[in-house]
Amino acid sequence: MIRTAKLLLATFVAVFAFGFTGPATTYTANPAESVIKWKGEKVTGEHFGTISLKEGNFTFADGKLTGGSFVVDMTSIVVEDIEDPTYNAKLAGHLKSADFFGVEEFPTATFVITNAISRGTPGDYKVIGDITIKGITKEIRFLANITEENGQARAKADIELDRSEFNVRYGSGSFFDDLGDKTIYDEFFLTIDIVGAAS
Repeated sequence: MIRTAKLLLATFVAVFAFGFTGPATTYTANPAESVIKWKGEKVTGEHFGTISLKEGNFTFADGKLTGGSFVVDMTSIVVEDIEDPTYNAKLAGHLKSADFFGVEEFPTATFVITNAISRGTPGDYKVIGDITIKGITKEIRFLANITEENGQARAKADIELDRSEFNVRYGSGSFFDDLGDKTIYDEFFLTIDIVGAAS
């Protein structure tokens, strides 16, 4: 009798918890409408530019973000702060080389959302996920605004990463001595604006 009552109670809780969950909606990211900006800093200044989203998706259920995954095309690194074509190409090539992101061996980077925690305001989340750069995966956490409306989803976030954690150590004062004004800081920054449509 007691066992039967417990079973009925467990069934009731399960139905109550999951029975009213609406169907999930997946939004496929549009690389042409999405923008990813990068910025790196050094003792003597900074460099910045863009990098392209290759593919991605968001998943929502009952109006809340439940998951997502994204692939970035590391071969698409563009430098925007240098006007001289020769020096621009030189820096872009160096960033793509094995000294930095080694795009010949690692042509893509990925990010998979493992948890999205509402911050109380609609669209505002603390996002937790796994990012993979140069074959190295690390968990990262950041704040984001991710909304869905009229068949479209949009994610905006500012993300700070430590490049040395992904074996990108060229010019790093954390690993090399006496670099002086040639030191490149380990932190680099991404500003993302990803747009997707219901699929």
